[in-house]
Order: sequence, then C-alpha cells, then structure tokens
Amino acid sequence: MSQTDEIVIEENKMGIQPVNKLLLGMSLPIMASMLVQALYNVVDSIFVSRISENALTAVSLAFPIQSIMIALGGGMCVGVNAVLSKSLGEKDYDSVNKAAMNGIFLSLINFIIFIFVGLFVVRPFYVSQTSDVEIVGYGVDYLTIVCCMSFGIYFQFIFERLLQSTGRTVCTMITQTTGAIINLILDPIFIFGLLGMPAMGVRGAALATVIGQIVAAIFSFILNIRVNKEIQIKFSGFRPDKEIIGKIYSVGLPSIIMQSIGSVMVYGLNKILIAFSSTATAVFGVYFKLQSFIFMPVFGLNNGMVPVLAFNYGARKRERMVDTIKYSVIYALIIMTAGTLAFWLFTDKLLLLFAASDHMMSMGIPALRIISIHFPIAAFCIIIGSVFQALGRAVYSMINSIMRQVVVLLPVAYLLSLTGNVNNVWWSFPIAELMSFTVTTLFLIKINRDIISKV
Repeated sequence: MSQTDEIVIEENKMGIQPVNKLLLGMSLPIMASMLVQALYNVVDSIFVSRISENALTAVSLAFPIQSIMIALGGGMCVGVNAVLSKSLGEKDYDSVNKAAMNGIFLSLINFIIFIFVGLFVVRPFYVSQTSDVEIVGYGVDYLTIVCCMSFGIYFQFIFERLLQSTGRTVCTMITQTTGAIINLILDPIFIFGLLGMPAMGVRGAALATVIGQIVAAIFSFILNIRVNKEIQIKFSGFRPDKEIIGKIYSVGLPSIIMQSIGSVMVYGLNKILIAFSSTATAVFGVYFKLQSFIFMPVFGLNNGMVPVLAFNYGARKRERMVDTIKYSVIYALIIMTAGTLAFWLFTDKLLLLFAASDHMMSMGIPALRIISIHFPIAAFCIIIGSVFQALGRAVYSMINSIMRQVVVLLPVAYLLSLTGNVNNVWWSFPIAELMSFTVTTLFLIKINRDIISKV
C-alpha cells in the first residue's frame, strides 16, 4: 500500500466515520493509558508515604516544577497536534512533516532547559517553601533526578502525540502502558532495595519514573518509524522552521501558560497550607494524586477530540465539529460526576492508601469532599477550553485559566486561610470553578458566532 493510499484511509476515518464511534475510538485508548499513568503516579506516592510523611510532603512540594515541565512539553505538543491534524485535513503534507520535525527539535530544547533547572533551581525552590531540613533533602534528591533525566518525558510526549495526530491512539496506549508498568515494577525494587538492589528511598522513586519514561519514548519512536507512514521523520538536513514553530506556539503557548499558571497556583497554595502544617500540604498533594484518576480520562478524551475537531475544521465540516463537541462534553460530565461520587463515598479508604495518620484523616476527609464538588463544572470548562485550542483561539483558554487560578482561586484561598480554619481554604476550588464556567460560556458563545457558525 502506498503512502497516498494510507493517507486517504486516515482522511476517511477522521472525516467520514460516525463522530461518536470515531471519538470513542480515538479517545478510549488514550484514556486507558492515562489511567495507567495516573495509577503509577499514585503508586509512587503510596510507596513514598511508607518512608515517612515528610517524604510524601517532599514529593508533593515538587509538583509546581513538574507541572511546568509538563506544561512546556504538553503545551508544545498541543500546538504540534493542532497544526499537524489541520494540515492533514487540508492535504498539506509538507506542513505535516515540518510540524513533526520541529516538534522533535523543540522537545530537545525543553530537555536542555531542565538540565539547568535540576542543577541550579531545585534546592532554592525547596528552601523557599520550607525550612524543614529533612523535607528539603528528600525533595532535592527526588526532583534533581526527575529534571536532569527529563529527555524521556519530552520525547515520549512528542512521539506519542505524532501517533495521536494521525489517529493511531492504540499505539500510544501501548507505549504509555509499557512505561507505566516498568515504573510500577521498579518502584518497590528501587525504593526499598528488593532483589539485591540497594534501598534508594525517594531517589528510587525518581529513577523508576524516568526509566519508565525513557522506555516509552524509545518504543513510541520505533512505532512512528514503522507504522506512522503519514509522517516522515528525517533528521538529515533538518533546519528549524521559524514559520512552523510560530504556528505551533500560536496554539501551544496559551496552553503552556495555562499549565504554568497552574504550577504558580499550587506553589502559592502550598505556601498557604504549610502555614497550618506540613500535613495540610501532604493532604493537598494526596488530593492531586487522587484527582488524576478523574481528570486524566478527561484529558485523554481531549487528546482524542482535538485532532478530530481540527481535522474537520480544516475540511470545513461544521456538523461533525458540533457533534464532536457535544459528545465530548457529555462523556466528560459522566466521568467527572462519577469522580465526585467516589470522593464522597470512599474518602477514608482513599486516604488510607497513603498511610494517613488520624490527624491527616481528620484534615483530608473534608478536603477531598469539598474540593470534589467542582468536578462536574470543570468537565465542561476543560472540554470547551480544548475546543478553543483546536480552533485556533487558545488565548481564550489562557485568559480563563489566569482568571480562575490567579485572580480568583489564590486570593480567595488566602482570604479564607485568615479564618484560621484550614477546611475553609478548600472552598476556593468550587468558587473559582464557578467563575471559570461563566467565562468559558461567554467565550463559547463568541467562538460559535465567529467561527463555528461560519464553517
């Protein structure tokens, strides 16, 4: 079969297959693999909590820098995904290959940046949050390894997104699951020193994570070479293309800013919570690990939705665009509502996974229940935010994210902390999400008037 024949088949799938079937076919493999990723993130913390609560707090405090790391890679890949899928819909195959190669180049740049972060930023970052020597020591050990060996996560990001952009989401499920399983196997071996290995504690958790990412990156690269014939990966003669990079970041930069703003929010909230106790920070860290089980499937749904929406936007098929958005919102609402119910019905059991003390339980139960109230509202906001990105209006998502997390959530959390009751701080999440829902709805009305209705 020729390359042209395969491209026609992919066009038929993205442009003709029933939207509900197409969306589920694109999204379910990604959702499954992201659930596995969420599982190994949680298992990391479960194992680390067996070392001590301070070790768990240290790993929790690492989240802002890890979030920026993911923001740079994930946001850039959002841009690559949108540019590449739209180019496929327009049958501009030269731009398809340029988007892929420049995405690989940008992944290398991101890795180089985080080598310097790992060497020079990690320790000051921890010292700015806590004066506890043990927490700082654990944190520096963990985060230095994660940053300095980040080439695995960055190349896993780009090579998996190339597969997703052409509809090969089953391949990404395989690569992500492989990396996650390797991490799950290595975690107890490296952390506790099993099978003759030395006990490395939090260093072991970091090593297990980066090794899993490196294996997934290599595997996804091989799959791109062997099965992803729509994209030609050729390193010889490559030169960065300013125009393509500009297009990638015109879509991806708002996503990068949005996720980076999230890290600022977490950093600020950690500072607010640690004034109460390190346990409050640990509870917040546990929440973030647990909520990934709920949010990751929705993000997987997003990853399946964006190329479908971008392709049909490029192909000028309005009805398919509207159906894609409608089904995505419905499925996200179902997932998030189930998440809220789980956080209310099984709160104590979820916290016991992390060896929660009585003090941590008394603080964690109301925290998880209050914060999870906003999940169904967030479902709508997350999906529509990705619609903005797929249609080239990612700045709307950026504005909304900044307003939600910086203008509303952090100030409200600080004001509520002045009451002296840590339980009041958690209400900042539902309050901020209500604002986000209002802004998202207004932007959706505008984008429907300016773009969707004119397709």
